[in-house]
Amino acid sequence: MAWANLGPSLGFGQDDVAGLHMSPGALRTANPMLWTCTPGGVHMRAHEIRFSMLAACLGLLAYFPLAVATQAAPQPNILLVIADDWSYGHASVFNVPWIRTPAFDRVAREGVLFRNAFTSNPKCSPSRASILTGRNSWQLKEAMNHNSIFPPEFPVYPDILEQAGYFVGYTGKGWGPGEWRVGGRKRNPAGPEFNRYRLKPPYNGISVVDYARNFEDFLSKRPAGKPFCFWLGTHEPHRAYEEGSGVRAGKDPKLVLLPPYYPDADLIRRDILDYAVEVEWFDQHLERVLKKLEEIGELDNTLIVVTSDNGMPFPRVKGQIYEHAFHMPLAIRWGAVSPGGRVVDDFINFRDLAPTFLEAAGLTPPPSMTGRSFLDILKSAKSGWIDPSRNLMLVGKERHDLGRPNDWGYPVRAIRTPEWLYVRNYEPDRWPVGNPETGYRNCDDGPTKFFILRRFDRYYKLCFGKRPAEELYRVDQDPDCVNNLAYDPKFVDIKRQLRERMEQLLREEGDPRMLGNAAFFDTIEYMGSRDHAYDTWLKNQ
Repeated sequence: MAWANLGPSLGFGQDDVAGLHMSPGALRTANPMLWTCTPGGVHMRAHEIRFSMLAACLGLLAYFPLAVATQAAPQPNILLVIADDWSYGHASVFNVPWIRTPAFDRVAREGVLFRNAFTSNPKCSPSRASILTGRNSWQLKEAMNHNSIFPPEFPVYPDILEQAGYFVGYTGKGWGPGEWRVGGRKRNPAGPEFNRYRLKPPYNGISVVDYARNFEDFLSKRPAGKPFCFWLGTHEPHRAYEEGSGVRAGKDPKLVLLPPYYPDADLIRRDILDYAVEVEWFDQHLERVLKKLEEIGELDNTLIVVTSDNGMPFPRVKGQIYEHAFHMPLAIRWGAVSPGGRVVDDFINFRDLAPTFLEAAGLTPPPSMTGRSFLDILKSAKSGWIDPSRNLMLVGKERHDLGRPNDWGYPVRAIRTPEWLYVRNYEPDRWPVGNPETGYRNCDDGPTKFFILRRFDRYYKLCFGKRPAEELYRVDQDPDCVNNLAYDPKFVDIKRQLRERMEQLLREEGDPRMLGNAAFFDTIEYMGSRDHAYDTWLKNQ
């Protein structure tokens, strides 16, 4: 499958851009968050932590009686199967010749395949925080940044389901990387850990965690009669890979069609095949999970969601605000409740997953969740565009990884419509992927990265060079986002309309950057290793 086919035209015109709107449910937000920045404001003070936890607990106590009272039909099991760094379009259901994903294909064939699912922040921990809390990334305080803390005041859907009687757990990678203990949590926001069972992986780089076996272990401990909620998060296809594993698995590099932001190089094709091997490992565990659910007669009573957290760990993809970074694979199966064999074009935001899970369980989502349930779409028998109001997505980031002076981030906000992607880079003088001297840390190390860094040509500029303040792509025709129209006079009105709409919606959602408090994001402590921090580099010169 050609990379250019990942974003098919959906037939929307310029009049649609002028009339873009969010649905009323998507604007159902709590009061804008109040932010304070102090020189010592990296961590919350102890009394603030206690207050936040108390407020969260009181809020949940007030919420659960109402939620339980609205239950109707028997509650379904809820299973989220989430890959680590898997791009949209990289599955055999999309007729890609260099990858085989029979389990994902089955879920898509027997359920619903979504062609427009997006994360609001294409990096591991902020994307996963959005799924868990039902909020856009800029609504999550410290959790806006990668490898930060998880604020305690935001309810997460596994806790809510557990309080409503569900048996809850996770295996592999839950929320992370980052620190959830600082805020007072006793466990990962994804739930209690089930990582007892290990295996010998076929290639180096693949985790030893036996995800499917741990799911079976979880089921064996489930009390009789309880529905379950399980988060199965593989560490694949996150780097590193065993170089050459794709070719050794019998894959042909000639079948890989490279996107136009990469040079024509066999080394890059082979690197992508190594990635494909790990996607297939993810799919094998999904296949084992489906088989287990069939064996115990629970397949059709389980709402199965299969997705990823962000795009593949390659230059100009993971961690960048371009189509291939935040456009996510998504297939959902739910037996007879959700008629199968459908392909849906409606925009689905990752923050919509949590309220959908709760509504499927007969619960009312708490006011903190700003996403909107798409249970109506799942239960519909229609394909194509079902809800015309689902035609817009906001995306953004602040700091992902270290590597700039003062631990600065690279702040970006963007708006995606059926036709357009408008990107606003607020600090265009900064290096978007991190400074050269610290190694461009917001791009995972690997053969493709090192190959492109060998020469300063157009591919280097596309993947690692500085970017203009504004970018505009006709994304239905240019999903690779290589033809920037932002400074073409013919599109000045489109650019203005998109920018104004984006800023209006971000203000309504309480984005600190839009409310004059952008400095907050640079005060958030990075909780990971500082080996590649700018100050570490400076000390060793």
